[in-house]
Amino acid sequence: MAEGLSTLLAQEIAALIAAEGPLPLDRFMAMALGHPRYGYYMTRDPFGASGDFITAPEISQIFGELLGLSLAITWQNMGSPGEVALVELGPGRGTLMADALRAAKAIPAFVEALEPHLVETSPVLMRAQGAKLAEAGHEGQWHQTIETLPDDRPLLILANEFFDALPVRQFQHLASGWHERLVGLGPEGGLAIGVAEQPAANIPFSGPAGAIFETSPVSLDIMRRLGERLATQGGAMIAVDYGHAKSGFGDTLQAVKAHQFVPILTDPGEVDITAHVDFAMLAIAARRGGAEAHPLLSQATLLERLGIAHRAEILKRKAEKPDEIDRAVSRLAGTDEHAMGLLFKALAITSPGLAPPPGFETPDPRLA
Repeated sequence: MAEGLSTLLAQEIAALIAAEGPLPLDRFMAMALGHPRYGYYMTRDPFGASGDFITAPEISQIFGELLGLSLAITWQNMGSPGEVALVELGPGRGTLMADALRAAKAIPAFVEALEPHLVETSPVLMRAQGAKLAEAGHEGQWHQTIETLPDDRPLLILANEFFDALPVRQFQHLASGWHERLVGLGPEGGLAIGVAEQPAANIPFSGPAGAIFETSPVSLDIMRRLGERLATQGGAMIAVDYGHAKSGFGDTLQAVKAHQFVPILTDPGEVDITAHVDFAMLAIAARRGGAEAHPLLSQATLLERLGIAHRAEILKRKAEKPDEIDRAVSRLAGTDEHAMGLLFKALAITSPGLAPPPGFETPDPRLA
């Protein structure tokens, strides 16, 4: 076995490269995460302390509860339609959806009107999601893509750490123009990153020497199509992810295994690979679909506006270890370098003319 080809998926990718030539990064990333037999998300539950990373819903129930109440109020602002699809994209273990559904019980008519829909490709995670929904007293409907989501009712959509896992392409600015970065075979036969010999012909701007331009065409296409859905059917979407408020140059691809960063070509299929989300481009894509994009917020500002401190105090009254709730709140809404509050952002998309979900009414001074 060639050095660096430590997994069966790595060997399959190397064979594909030998037969067809180097792969664009988005194709490598799609195989590493979604290969039907060896893909990272297809074979495991990667969440929690025993997995590779921890997401906000797994840190505290407050996160999902606040987002669920926000969408419930949005449903009221829509005129309380009798049928609505409550959708989650990339639902993980189903924790966020279950917490949102529990909080929605504060508005019984909303619970009666909603129908849970989950967009998921992993059989392992589908089973976990089904169990969570059953515990919450609901049944879900699953979709491989957004194409099969209901088209006969408004949509209320949650997407937490969904866009960061979608494949990206990268281009490096050299003397002869922008050259796409590719995954090929190194001199020892292992996987290696290089650049295409011929420059790309469809990048209409320049950049500093050596600069890397990163883009996620699949993310922008999905957001545009969701914008079309919301403009046509009505509804709203809240997308929370780590990323940047303004577009720029840079390589943000990263891989994580057992809560530690590793090189992105390490053990394909065995590590999580993500990239920072370009929220400015996502907002543009939603508007191109006909939807309205509201001011971007930091996660800290959104959770503060939705009342995270108040909800935490209520939970602490009955908690055996109230200090654990304080630590969770600090991690979710804190603004130091070790917290999620500023690194993670929240984007709200609505049908035209619909009031933004609670918290998104005014710009975030932290992002000014």
